Amino acid sequence: MARSSTIGTTIVQFLRFGIVGGSGVLVNMAVVVLMNKLMLFSADITPEDPFYNLFGTAFHIRWYHVFQTVAFLVANTWNYQLNRMWTFKATVSPKWWKGFFAFLTTGLVAFMVSLVISTLLMNPESPIALSDRIFDNSDGFHTKVYWANAIAILVSMPINFLINRLWAFRPTRIVVDQEPISHV
Repeated sequence: MARSSTIGTTIVQFLRFGIVGGSGVLVNMAVVVLMNKLMLFSADITPEDPFYNLFGTAFHIRWYHVFQTVAFLVANTWNYQLNRMWTFKATVSPKWWKGFFAFLTTGLVAFMVSLVISTLLMNPESPIALSDRIFDNSDGFHTKVYWANAIAILVSMPINFLINRLWAFRPTRIVVDQEPISHV
C-alpha cells in the first residue's frame, strides 16, 4: 500500500510541478519578449548579435543568451516560491535561502541544456536550426528567439523535475531520539 501511495504522491507532485512550470514558462517568455522589445529600440542590435566573445574564439555569447539568462533567473525564483508553497510543501526546508540555492543549482543544470538546445535552434548552420523562411521575425508568431526559447524550455522540463524531485525537494527524514526503556 505504501508503494501506491508514493506513486500517487509523485504523480500529484509531477502535475503540480507542471502547472507551476507552465506559469514559469509564461513568466520566462514574458521576460524574453520584454527584453527583445526593449532591444528593438536600438536598431543596430538584434538578438542574434554577439554580446561577448568567448576567449578570442569564433564563439560568442549572444544577446538571446542574455535574454534567456535573465528570464531563467526571474522564472526560477517564481517557480521556487510556488513549488515551495504548493507542490512540495510537505518536504520543504524552513530556511528559504537554503532551499532556493538547491533549486537554483538544479535549475542551472536544466538551463544549460536549454541554452544548448536554443543555440542549436538559433544557429543557421545547425542541423536543427529553425528556418529563416518561417521564422522571419515579422511578428510575434514568427520570431525565432521566442520559439527557440519555448522549445528549449519544453525539452529541459523533465530533467528539471527529476533533479528537483531527487535533490532540491527530496523528502526529509525525521529522526526521533529514542530513550532507552528501563525494565525495573
